[in-house]
Amino acid sequence: MFRTNAARQPSKWGPEKKLFALCNYPSLLTNGILRLEQMEDTPLEDFSSEDRREHRVFEQLLDSYPGLLERLKNGSKEDILHVGELIGKGASGARGDDTKTLKSAVLDWISPKGEAIQPPLHRNSKIDRGFNHELTGSLLCPAGLDWNDSQTKENLRSGEMLVRGDQWPIFVYAHQTYDPDDPWCGLLRSRLLVSAYKHVFTSPSSVEKEPKATRSGNARLHGMNSVTIASIAYIATQVRFALSSSSVFSRTDTATDSEAFYHSLLDLLEDPDESREIDELLMWWNRQVFPSSAAAKRPITANSALSKIRQKHLALKQISNLNVVSS
Repeated sequence: MFRTNAARQPSKWGPEKKLFALCNYPSLLTNGILRLEQMEDTPLEDFSSEDRREHRVFEQLLDSYPGLLERLKNGSKEDILHVGELIGKGASGARGDDTKTLKSAVLDWISPKGEAIQPPLHRNSKIDRGFNHELTGSLLCPAGLDWNDSQTKENLRSGEMLVRGDQWPIFVYAHQTYDPDDPWCGLLRSRLLVSAYKHVFTSPSSVEKEPKATRSGNARLHGMNSVTIASIAYIATQVRFALSSSSVFSRTDTATDSEAFYHSLLDLLEDPDESREIDELLMWWNRQVFPSSAAAKRPITANSALSKIRQKHLALKQISNLNVVSS
């Protein structure tokens, strides 16, 4: 029997959440092992962007479970699939817990200050959310469209206008304001996203408080001291679902197109051509959630001695992983 600490079912709040929320873990592990063997002859840069992204997640997962690579290497195909299923089950449980708590909490964050939502929205039912309600509809309306336009509103409500995953809702922008001439302006900097992020990754009680260096929470307990690209995309996906009228969160749900939405955000946030904007975004997020962390301070200067040391460390780490596979 294949036994490893990595094969344990992850806790309800595990590192999987911030790595790759919508993921087939058995496939991830199997492909990761095969890719390491291929990388003996082919550099990672020669693989497709999708393969490179998956491999980054695979390496982060290995970091989360010391000794996992050795055990996967020595295990059978069935063992690898079994471990993947256990990790996936834990990740699904964590995702389900977040979906359940955010369904109710999001109503508090979108309520007009000092007022009740009119008409009322039910906390335990989502049938009246989405484009069916004026408030949630205005937040879910794709950036670039005018929710106040009666024809647009009717087309969204009737389903005549289908919203695809890569049509980002206006709530991902600060103050729900989208500038078509500068689409990066305010992107993924809304207070709604920050509230949801704190609720999930630090604690529900931290939402209304200023972040402090001394405050512990879920993130600190699990070794998370900075915001990650994947965790931002995860929270945006969860909030989008919470505002929708869909009752079941599924990576293959064509109605909400959650998987396409999640991946469209990752595509942008992992694009090397957007590195300056991405660095600024991550710094902004870390100031909101982890203000005392190094990541909340100025980014490392390109081509500096420190950046070269970090690059060398990363290269040595990748070589070490290759040696484990080939030994």
